[in-house]
Amino acid sequence: MATADLVLAGAKVRTLDPARPCATAVAVRDGLITAVGDESDVRDWLGPATQLVRLDGAHLVPGLVDAHSHPVWGLEMATGADLSKVTDLAGLRAALAAAERVDGWVIGHGLDHNAFEGRPVDRALVEDVLDGAPAFLRLYDGHSALATGPALAAAGVSGPRSFAQHSEVVCDPAGRPTGHLVEHAAMDLLAEVLPRPSYEARRARLLELLTAMAATGLTGAHVMDGGDLDLLEAVARETVLPVRLRFAPWCMPGADRDDLDELVALQGRAGRHWLVGGVKFFMDGTVEGGTAWLDHADCHGQGTQAFWPDREAYAAAVRHLHRAGVRTATHAIGDAAVRHVLDVVAGLGPSGHGTHRIEHIETAPDDLLPRFRQLGVAASMQPPHTAYTRADGTDEWSRRLGADRAGHAWRLRDLRDAGATVALGSDWPIAHYDVRQVLGTARRPRGAASARAGLTGLEALEGCTTHAARAAGESATAGRIAPGHRADLTALGVDPAAAPADELAEAPVRLTVTGGHVVHHEE
Repeated sequence: MATADLVLAGAKVRTLDPARPCATAVAVRDGLITAVGDESDVRDWLGPATQLVRLDGAHLVPGLVDAHSHPVWGLEMATGADLSKVTDLAGLRAALAAAERVDGWVIGHGLDHNAFEGRPVDRALVEDVLDGAPAFLRLYDGHSALATGPALAAAGVSGPRSFAQHSEVVCDPAGRPTGHLVEHAAMDLLAEVLPRPSYEARRARLLELLTAMAATGLTGAHVMDGGDLDLLEAVARETVLPVRLRFAPWCMPGADRDDLDELVALQGRAGRHWLVGGVKFFMDGTVEGGTAWLDHADCHGQGTQAFWPDREAYAAAVRHLHRAGVRTATHAIGDAAVRHVLDVVAGLGPSGHGTHRIEHIETAPDDLLPRFRQLGVAASMQPPHTAYTRADGTDEWSRRLGADRAGHAWRLRDLRDAGATVALGSDWPIAHYDVRQVLGTARRPRGAASARAGLTGLEALEGCTTHAARAAGESATAGRIAPGHRADLTALGVDPAAAPADELAEAPVRLTVTGGHVVHHEE
């Protein structure tokens, strides 16, 4: 073979390749793995320009992938004051009173629904501490926000609105907007008036974020939005993206044939370490926001509507994209939403097997679980979401679902036992992007019905490697350490398949390689 660009030696390599499960050295050339072997092979791979990295016993695994993330669009979601540590209304008021103004606005993100202590989300709870400044506060679920009176006035929002999707400007009985904006169309009403960072600031933040992600061992992310592709394309021309990004732009209710054809035309747009490969749908919203589509209403009588009011229009859109060879991912948290997506995929016939996926799946009854394997639908799940629940069931998510459904949720173990592909992610910025936390939390999730609620260490690792690759249709090129596969590699100080979950969450990240480029190296 030709000499390598990069050789990693002295490692404990877990390849996840049945043909050769273990090794101690790996050779890389032109962004691909060219050889997997032992120390005795290293001399044959070296040339004058070869970069040799000795890992001194570190555990090398296929590059870890976040199967659901928002690293470009998420920068907008994570703008302003970080409110994720706020736990009650007094803390929220104090945080807003002290918050920095951005062009006269108070912008915040990561606000927990539980901070309202069971009260309806209403601007009247906070406006008096803002001295008249307009404020826009994103709740942590990414599907709702709180806007104050001056912010609503700046956007010309003075009453209820009608939308093509299940979305709402919440108003009191007198027709006064409470400031609670539910789902994307309602929040987008303020998009044109909110302060926006400069191109230079957004570029710097994107590179900073991707570099920090790579430092946790992350080599790739399935990006569940269209992001700012022009920004991303410009950055990727200027430098090496530390994390490989695969985008699935949104298809929203009201999309016509021209809109669908535009999404088809976007497929394959690509640059170094990024491409558009898929389309993202929403079949519902969130449990906390009352917009998850449930078989039975939540404790407030909400949760019985689909995000697509015309459910057949969703099915027709999926069929159109499927005929064009486009893979789809659908956000479906509630049991009714999950069932509808599975029914739509079933209607595609055998050609639909292995090409579509469902995101989140927070609640699903027993009868739906075997259908994932039968239909070849990948289950994309985010174990860190369980951090927003409480063991005593007093959190907003658990209260809305009720004890029975809340105790029968996040069925990672049961989906794996049913033979499903289970890909794991963080949903950053909804939860932290640290892939080690994703792996650890998958092994000890809360809220699942089975006594064996968590995945094994190996299953969790597969969720961020082989199963993530399968969910993206990339099993032939990713997810294993094998010749011909992409040179996306992660080296940790512990074996992620065997170390205790708590130890894994703090494990040293010795090396991250994306496309043959060393993007993180702990000397």
